[in-house]
Amino acid sequence: MTKPDPMAEALKQAEAAAALGEVPVGAVLVEMASGEILARAHNLVERDSDPTAHAEILAIRRAAADQGAPRLEGTALYVTLEPCAMCAAAISFARIGRLVFGAYDPKGGGVDHGARFFEQPTCHHRPEVIGGVQEQECGALLQAFFKARR
Repeated sequence: MTKPDPMAEALKQAEAAAALGEVPVGAVLVEMASGEILARAHNLVERDSDPTAHAEILAIRRAAADQGAPRLEGTALYVTLEPCAMCAAAISFARIGRLVFGAYDPKGGGVDHGARFFEQPTCHHRPEVIGGVQEQECGALLQAFFKARR
């Protein structure tokens, strides 16, 4: 039995967000040792009238609730867009071991751009970060979404 590709699963979540009129960002949290998917989520900011309902936050909330623990050590978060500073902080607080993201976000990103949250001296936990995974597919989904709205 083959394990699901977490970034492909995150892209499916992003497509589901776009279908709802949400910014198409998807996130999948996996246990690193087994590859088991612990949580899937996509943006629900508009539906929930909640500025914190980003895919990363929702995936972290679901996994933490299911695990019964606020720290998710030994996990990896796959997300289609570079996380913003808020999501980077949540990733740090949850003690996620690895962050893998697709498209870079020069305007709103908080990892390789903007706040560069994990580089701050006040950041207590820094995950391994891998950016640009399936970058073109992730970026194309976002570009198509925003082009259709202009």
